[in-house]
Amino acid sequence: MAIRTIVTMPGDGIGKTVLPEAIRVLDAVGFAADYVRADIGWEFWCKEGNALPDRTIKLLEQHKVGLFGAITSKPKDKAQAELDPALRDKGFQYFSPIVTMRQLFDLDICIRPCKSFAGNPLNFIRRKGDGFEEPKVDTVIFRQNTECLYCGVEWTNPPADVRQALETHRKMKAFAAVPSEDLAISLRIFTRVACQRIARAGFEHARQYGYKSVTVCEKPNVIRETSGMMEAEAKQVAKEYPGIALWSTNIDAQMMWLTKNPEDYGVIVSGNMFGDIVSDGFAGLVGGLGFACSANLGREVAVFEPTHGSAPKYEKLSPSIVNPIATILAAGMMLDHIGENAMSKRISAAVAKVVEKGKVRTYDMLRLTGGPDVFKSGAATTQQMTDAIIAEL
Repeated sequence: MAIRTIVTMPGDGIGKTVLPEAIRVLDAVGFAADYVRADIGWEFWCKEGNALPDRTIKLLEQHKVGLFGAITSKPKDKAQAELDPALRDKGFQYFSPIVTMRQLFDLDICIRPCKSFAGNPLNFIRRKGDGFEEPKVDTVIFRQNTECLYCGVEWTNPPADVRQALETHRKMKAFAAVPSEDLAISLRIFTRVACQRIARAGFEHARQYGYKSVTVCEKPNVIRETSGMMEAEAKQVAKEYPGIALWSTNIDAQMMWLTKNPEDYGVIVSGNMFGDIVSDGFAGLVGGLGFACSANLGREVAVFEPTHGSAPKYEKLSPSIVNPIATILAAGMMLDHIGENAMSKRISAAVAKVVEKGKVRTYDMLRLTGGPDVFKSGAATTQQMTDAIIAEL
């Protein structure tokens, strides 16, 4: 087997904890790779004024595949306060490095699978008659990853030319009396090509894995232009896939329905903001962010990550209490991407067996409040969870 080079970006907080666990599993399943550690995150913002240094960008350009841990992001005022004093007032602005990475490499397709594992005590249950039932959730969210409100086209106190341009729209009359310094504006931008690409990716996945429907989850009845474009392009793409039904839901209604009949939904396609929301909603039905993995795919570069944050309050706990499964599953998605499908299936099966047996559970799976005392209640450490998965391999 040819040895691959994988760019590893632990990032902040528990990212530094869970990423090595995923690599342990990759080693155990027989994946041959060289891992090149790359700098990213809050530390490098504070020291260098750049949370995504150029040297990390060059590594991704060279090797094409990255594994990412987690990131700490803070509001503008706090970011400036923590910047090295020597760098202040020199024009440095904090931008989320993962968002920057997505835009820089056009990682426009985000895939977030939300699949329940049998035996997971965190799985969604609902009342049925006098008892309860646990529907099987198997939903994959395709989130357009580079546009929408995340594109970063926004202003506080917009310049005069920007305001003048915006005031050509009749709806801006409602804000005519508001001084510019009291205005904050973000633009929600969709492009036709990006809508077509995310819709086609969703339909391709549905066809490959046997899903019977693709649902566009937007808000075209109110956000008529952008959500309307996504829905219109999905309808055009759907013509190429006659065996797969196209459904449409509004994001607010979808968040209600996902707790009523989640088993009805296969592939969901959304823009950046609503895709972020609905994927976290479905993740909550299958165990929460400890089980939520994702892929960020471009035409050349791909980055795989858990969707949870950096949880800095847990970083210093020793032994560690955090659940590594999301990152381990993200590593499995990476294997699928590079054609190592058999290895990916083995990892997923091993995770499924550990969860089903129920002998090893991290604190979140026991519904405990995080802290050093969780082990007294039977919680496994991060490393013990990884050990159990490796044992099943």
